[in-house]
Amino acid sequence: MSGTILITGADGYFGSMLVKNYLSRSDKELKLWIRASGRTEYESKLVRLEQVYRKHLKRIRFFCGELSEDKPFCDVDTRDIAGIIHTAAITRFNVEEKLANRVNRDGVRKLAQFASRCSRLEQFGFVSTIYSSGLIKGEVPETALSPAGSFANHYERSKWEAEHIIQTEYAELPWNIYRAATIIADNDSGEVVQHNVFHNTMRLFFHGLISLMPGERDTPVYLTTGKSTADAIYQLMEVNYIPNEIYNVCYQQKNALTLGDLVDRVFDNFKNNADFKRKRILKPLFTDLEAFESLASMLTGVSGMVVKQALDSIRPFSKQLYIEKNISNGNLLKHYPQYPVPDMEVLLDSVIQFLMREKWGSSNNAITNAA
Repeated sequence: MSGTILITGADGYFGSMLVKNYLSRSDKELKLWIRASGRTEYESKLVRLEQVYRKHLKRIRFFCGELSEDKPFCDVDTRDIAGIIHTAAITRFNVEEKLANRVNRDGVRKLAQFASRCSRLEQFGFVSTIYSSGLIKGEVPETALSPAGSFANHYERSKWEAEHIIQTEYAELPWNIYRAATIIADNDSGEVVQHNVFHNTMRLFFHGLISLMPGERDTPVYLTTGKSTADAIYQLMEVNYIPNEIYNVCYQQKNALTLGDLVDRVFDNFKNNADFKRKRILKPLFTDLEAFESLASMLTGVSGMVVKQALDSIRPFSKQLYIEKNISNGNLLKHYPQYPVPDMEVLLDSVIQFLMREKWGSSNNAITNAA
């Protein structure tokens, strides 16, 4: 495929990884769309991005907007765009309903409307999540998902609705959907640039702020690296693109850690840390959802309490920790047989050791350096 690639959310954590893949592995020109609420914010971001990508500025053009705007892509010329990868989204599990609707759901509709005007368009890739399956138990197929009926949070729901919009309202587009697992590290070394609910929960464990843990010990958890996910999407976009395919960019259940094994291994890593040993902290006890929700509800309306903050960080995702999902990835392996299956025990050890060394410190910048 020749032509320009438009990447939305290009200054975000995952968007920047895809940008680096294109800059290092292809010679294509890129249009990088970044979120900015006005000219001042855009110019501030632009200074940083131009420094990061200083070796590649001849191949890059920058654009900005907000998905909540009526026409967030009005400044982007449609005539040379051959491919679009949509990574821009609110990805936190505790996102508010209205914000999830405006950005994750309605933003996809606006981008699809824009894409339909791109006369040279050959590819439209949408980055989703395996949790767009909601509270479905059992197999998560690489096909259109029926309405789950319920979701653990508005992030999951908005991603399912975005997938549905693409497949039904804009079925004529050459779309692909890439459902990613939860990213816990940049790469196999365990380096973490941006923290999410996983890292925040590990920090709460380390400081003994969670005594009750929602979930079943046997629930499989699907964790991965940003690099393996970005590499897979690049491969599926650039090497073997087939329109109207859905890929679970994830390994199978047999390769997943269970929640119980994860907690055990995390505490095995903690026990050799001098600060942790002095505190004599015990592992949290697994509890049923009703008991966990009861405890969390008792603290509703209370502000400033550390325990409440701890519970609030886990609560939006807690229902998923009782559900056994079996992720199918046959389509992924068919079109990307090189997809690496991680050694989750080794990866988890690397991540926890990195977090302890860095004392859970994180950079404010999603982008560090470009290829």
